[in-house]
Amino acid sequence: MMQFTKWNFVMLVLGCLIYVTDLIVDIWVSINFFYKGQHIFGILTMSFVLIAAVVVQCFSFMWYKEDFQKTGQKGLSYSLLIHCSQGGIFTRYWFALREGYRLAFRCSSSDDQSGASTLTQGPTDFSTPIREEPADLHQKMINEVADLSMLRLFEIYLEASPQLMIQLYVLMESGQTGFREVAAIVVSCCAISWSTVDYHIALRKSLPDKKLLSGACPRLTYLLYKLLTFVSWILSASLLTMLNVHSGLILLFILWLSGITWACKQQTTFCVSKCMEILYRVVVGFILIFTFFNVKGENTKFSMSAYYIMRVLVTLGILVVFWFCTPPDEHQVFFGVITIIIVGGLLLGILFLIVYYTSFHPNRSEEKEAFDELDGRTPPRACRIRHFLMQ
Repeated sequence: MMQFTKWNFVMLVLGCLIYVTDLIVDIWVSINFFYKGQHIFGILTMSFVLIAAVVVQCFSFMWYKEDFQKTGQKGLSYSLLIHCSQGGIFTRYWFALREGYRLAFRCSSSDDQSGASTLTQGPTDFSTPIREEPADLHQKMINEVADLSMLRLFEIYLEASPQLMIQLYVLMESGQTGFREVAAIVVSCCAISWSTVDYHIALRKSLPDKKLLSGACPRLTYLLYKLLTFVSWILSASLLTMLNVHSGLILLFILWLSGITWACKQQTTFCVSKCMEILYRVVVGFILIFTFFNVKGENTKFSMSAYYIMRVLVTLGILVVFWFCTPPDEHQVFFGVITIIIVGGLLLGILFLIVYYTSFHPNRSEEKEAFDELDGRTPPRACRIRHFLMQ
């Protein structure tokens, strides 16, 4: 039986702290831009924060609505009020921390032996708690954590990634590195990378036919693969934007449209509502600008290979164009270091990708694949995360 353990609770607390820290850093960065008189950058940063918050609240509320309709629970109006007040994620965290602590620390062996326990239906339901089997309680908790991990993934890529590009653009434009600016960039990179790894772990734990990503070495390898490829690309895109803002924006827009087109071609069925499915594909297209993931649950060995081949070609093209235009003499060393980081990060990231998928990637219970796994044949269950496979 899959258990929600004390370690899972610690990771949940860590994820909550990272979420709050990243939110504080976003507000601080925006205020810092306004304080320096860079109002455009401040407005852009706050705009991405607000857009990400609205999108995440929409998905959170729709998931509550779907769950309420399936179980016949009450409290939908109260849930709508909470989400309109931008409190949906914090409410989910409060519920997850409360029930997670009870399951991980306070459930005695006698409760397990009795064969049943009580659990409230959700943070917005005021109905009488019902009796449920311990296995169901743990599985519900795991699914709730998986939902939180997915929402955090949406938020971090919609908000932190463009905000990070703005920060890097300003840093490269000025050529001056301050402690506060570097600290904000490091926090954003760590938050993005951690959210990605946390989602990958939550995904496998919530699906019964997936082997867990266990051990420090596989997790560290996956983290380095995502972190290095992301840092390399975000620096490359910022470099092109600094060289020519319009060229950088056009490239990102083309990549966004390509991602949306690919998601539409995959005919994703993540949301019940057609409008929410369209929004989901728009979000998928945005995330695909920065990293690759499997949205349909199909074997993506070819798609992943094509994605990173294009990433290498575009990155090399940006570096060639940049150095052909010759940066100012006083910044030669600065941009030389950035170029080394871009090339080294991309090569090492792809190396860790290959190592992970050839040596550490957990194979499915019944069938082994070299890269991503098939999700379409998983048995139906009350876990929406099975419709969204990130690799």
